[in-house]
Amino acid sequence: MLARLIESINFETDEALLTGESLPVAKDEETTFDEDTGPGDRLNVAYSSSTVTKGRARGIVFATGMYTVSPNLMATIRVTLIYLNDSLTVCQEIGSIAAALRQRGSKRRPIKRRDDGTAHPLRHVESWSLTSIDAVGRFLGVNVGTPLQKKLSRLAILLFGIAVVCAIIVLAANDFSNEPEVIIYAVATGLSMIPASLIVVLTITMAVGTKRMVQRNVIVRNIKSLEALGAVTDICSDKTGTLTQGKMVARKCWIPSRGTYSVGTSSEPFNPTLGALMHTETPPSAGGKEGGEDGSEMHYSKLIENNPELTDFLLVASLANLARVHRNKEGIWTALGDPTEIAIQVFASRFDFNRNKFLDETNRQYKEVSEYSFDSDVKKMSVIFEDLQTRQQMVYTKGAVERVLESCTEIKWNSPDAVELTEQMKTEILKIMEVLAGQGLRVLALASRPYNAGNGRRASRDGPPPREEVERNLIFRGLIGLYDPPRPESAGAVKRCHRAGVKVHMLTGDHPGTARAIAAQVGILPPDMGQISQRSVQHMVMTTKEFDCLSDDDLDRLPSLPLVIARCAPNTKVRMIEALRRRSAFMAMVSDS
Repeated sequence: MLARLIESINFETDEALLTGESLPVAKDEETTFDEDTGPGDRLNVAYSSSTVTKGRARGIVFATGMYTVSPNLMATIRVTLIYLNDSLTVCQEIGSIAAALRQRGSKRRPIKRRDDGTAHPLRHVESWSLTSIDAVGRFLGVNVGTPLQKKLSRLAILLFGIAVVCAIIVLAANDFSNEPEVIIYAVATGLSMIPASLIVVLTITMAVGTKRMVQRNVIVRNIKSLEALGAVTDICSDKTGTLTQGKMVARKCWIPSRGTYSVGTSSEPFNPTLGALMHTETPPSAGGKEGGEDGSEMHYSKLIENNPELTDFLLVASLANLARVHRNKEGIWTALGDPTEIAIQVFASRFDFNRNKFLDETNRQYKEVSEYSFDSDVKKMSVIFEDLQTRQQMVYTKGAVERVLESCTEIKWNSPDAVELTEQMKTEILKIMEVLAGQGLRVLALASRPYNAGNGRRASRDGPPPREEVERNLIFRGLIGLYDPPRPESAGAVKRCHRAGVKVHMLTGDHPGTARAIAAQVGILPPDMGQISQRSVQHMVMTTKEFDCLSDDDLDRLPSLPLVIARCAPNTKVRMIEALRRRSAFMAMVSDS
C-alpha cells in the first residue's frame, strides 16, 4: 500500500487512552520504524481515541476498523495524520485491541511437533485424548466459569459419587432386594449426602459481600464478578489514571544557588493550596529519597522572602506559560492548557505567582510584547514581557535542558551575582538532570535575561525581533521536574494485595524509567533491588519489545513473569494474560478507562 507524505507542525497527541503514556507524544512524519515497533513508539502515526494537544498536521488514513490489526502495515508506511479545520482523521489501533479480545482459544489441544514440523503418532493420540477430557470437563463444569463455580461443580461430582456408593452399600446390605422399602431407603441415603443449606449459605454470603462492596462505592451488576474477585491470584494494572492520578504535577525544582524545592503528595493536582512545600540546600545529586519529599516543610511566604533567585525562577514558570489555572464559581480548581504547562503553572501558583495575577485587567503588572511558541526543532518556548512600572523588558524561556543550556552564558551558581556559565557547570547541571530523570521525572530548564537589542531599540508587537536574537545570552535559572504522581491510596492497596497473597503487575505504555520509578513508589517492585540477582531484576521489569521477543515456551520457563512491562501494547497485555493462565493463575485487569 502506498501513502503520500504530508507535513506536520508541532503536532502532538494525547495517547493515554491507548498506550497509557501520560505525556503528549510529538509526531514526526519523516521517520520510519522497524516492524516490531510498538504503538507507543510509532511517531509517524496517530490513532483514533487520541486527542490533539498541540500543532497541526495533514495526512492520509490508510487503515480503519479491523483492518488496523496488521502491525506490518502500520510499521512500514510513512504517514502523517490530519488535523485540519478542527477535524482529526487518523488511522486506528483500536481494531487490533478488538481483534485480540475476539480471539478465542481453540478447544482442540495442539499437537506437540518437532522442530521440522513432524510429530510422533502418539502425539496425535495425546492431543485427541486431552481434547476429549476437556470436552467432558466443560460438560461437567469443572474447567469453565469462576473458581467458585469450578469448586462447586467438583463438590457436586464428589457428593454424587458418595451418594451412589452409599446407595450401593445399602442395596448390598439387603442382598440387592427389589423391595420398595429397600430402594426408597437406598435413595434416601444417597440424597442425604446433598447439603440442602449450601445454596442458602452461598446466597447469604454473596448478599453480604455485595453490601460490603456498596459501602465502598462499588456497584456489582453481575454476581459472577464478585465470585471471581474473591479468587484472584494476580492483578494486571494500568499505570496512568489507575495507579497514578493521570495528571502532570511539578514535584521538584532545583535552583543552583538556593538548592532543591519539593512538593508533597496531593490528591488534587490542580489545587496549588494542597501539598506541603519543602526546601533543602543540597542538590538532588547529594541524596534524598527517590521521588520523595526532601528537606523541612515551610510556608511559601518564608521561602520567597529575600529570595530573588526563586523569584526569577517563578517569573519564568508563570509567564513563559500559556496554561490557565484558576478557581471556578463552585470553588474547585480547574486548569486549561498543555499538561506540562499546567503543572508548571500550578507550581508557580503555590508561591502566589499565578499568571492571572500579573495579567489581570484591573491591576495589570506585565504586558506581553512577543511570543515564540514551542517548536519541535528548537525544543524551546520564549516570551518577551514588559514591566509596566519599570518599563523593563525581559525574555523568559523554558524548554529541553540541553537546548536551553546552549542559549545560556551566565548563571547564579554559588552567589547572588551572575557568573559565566562554564563547561564544568553545564556538566554538573546535566548530572542533576539525570538524577531527576532517574526518579521518573520529566526535566525542563528555565532561563531569562533583560532584553536589550542595542541602539536603544525595544521589542514591540509591530516589529518582533527574530528568535535567534531573543534566545541567546540567557541566564540559567534552574531545573523543574514533572511527573504523573501516584494516587495516595495506591501504595496501601498494593500492600494489602501482597498481604492477601495477590501479585500485582503493572502493564503501561509509559517509558521504562518512569514505569520503574512509579512501581517502586507504590510497592510493586521490592524497595531494595540490590539484594536481588541481576537475572531476576531483568525479568521483573521488561519492555514490550523484550517481552514479545520471547516465545510462549520461553515465558513459561521464566521463574516468574515480569512485574512491570513498559511501552506496553494491547496485544502484549493479551499475551500476559495467556501466560498467567498457563500458570493456573486467576487474574483481574484494572484500568481507569
